[in-house]
Amino acid sequence: MSKNARKSIVASFGLLSAELESNLAAKEQSTTPAPPAAPNRVGAGVVGAAHRAIDDIRAERDRLKALVESGGGAIRELDPSLVDPSPYPDRLPDDDGADFEAFKRSIDAEGQKVPVQVRKHPSSAGRYQIIYGHRRWLAAKQLGKPVRAIEVEISDLDLVVAQGVENASRQDLTWIERALFASRMDDAGIKPRDIKAALSIDDPELAKMRSVYRVVPTDVIEAIGRAPKIGRPRWLEFAKTIADHPESVAAARQILSEARDASPLSDQRFQRAFETIKPANAVRQDGTDLSDASGNKLGSWKLSAKEVRISADGPLGVEFVKFVGEELPALVARFSRDRKDQGL
Repeated sequence: MSKNARKSIVASFGLLSAELESNLAAKEQSTTPAPPAAPNRVGAGVVGAAHRAIDDIRAERDRLKALVESGGGAIRELDPSLVDPSPYPDRLPDDDGADFEAFKRSIDAEGQKVPVQVRKHPSSAGRYQIIYGHRRWLAAKQLGKPVRAIEVEISDLDLVVAQGVENASRQDLTWIERALFASRMDDAGIKPRDIKAALSIDDPELAKMRSVYRVVPTDVIEAIGRAPKIGRPRWLEFAKTIADHPESVAAARQILSEARDASPLSDQRFQRAFETIKPANAVRQDGTDLSDASGNKLGSWKLSAKEVRISADGPLGVEFVKFVGEELPALVARFSRDRKDQGL
């Protein structure tokens, strides 16, 4: 394989985007104009161009992969201790390492069939950095085996876009992992159009991601973790709460520090942090047990700004909850009398 053929599929990603735009413009001049788009389709051409860009890059990636598998690629075996992860991590730690252990056993039994992609480390002679293939590298490292790799020449900016292209075809990344990676591309100076193409997203989706990662501090996101069951709507609500109450970040950090051992699942950590920063929690009281005069436990109650919750404990507790329900009309009448007596 020549040096040019071994270059990363996205080393000239910006040029590819420009070429696509040029081709699209030429086609528009040589074909019959399409009917005007409906108002709710504005921007569809931009989204379509992004998807076509990502499709072309994937096709080139598949072509190079086929070349490698046919024996035409220069695959090297590297000592994994000489390889460092990408400076732009695209995954958060898993809650459960069972999947990785199964993956590692597969590598051990069948060998590493697909090489990772690396580049020379930009500041440490004799070392390498991963472009993508982190799990294969880590499995080889833990197994004490060489990691099979293809070396390419690639810049920092192209490296992060290459990871984004690879991520676009992976279904196991959670929404917040994709958003966090978009943040790292943003920080690296990647243009918005290339972020959208790399992650196969449109303008509104990138705007939603930015509304989260520009408000929620990275250390808070990392402390929560992958949160696979927490989708975009709840992350948007989480970010809005922090935007409205910036002082709540300190409370979120505190509860996440305490929850590190108590809540091993990232979904639970998100829920604990979210419950902590909700404005209503400023007046929330801890649950209090309810017992009768003989010491028999009836249940417990919790109070917040908008809710009183009573939970029953056993048959006697169920009777008590029913009693409270029957007494509510009398309590309402008493409440009204008291307000009237106070001149309210």
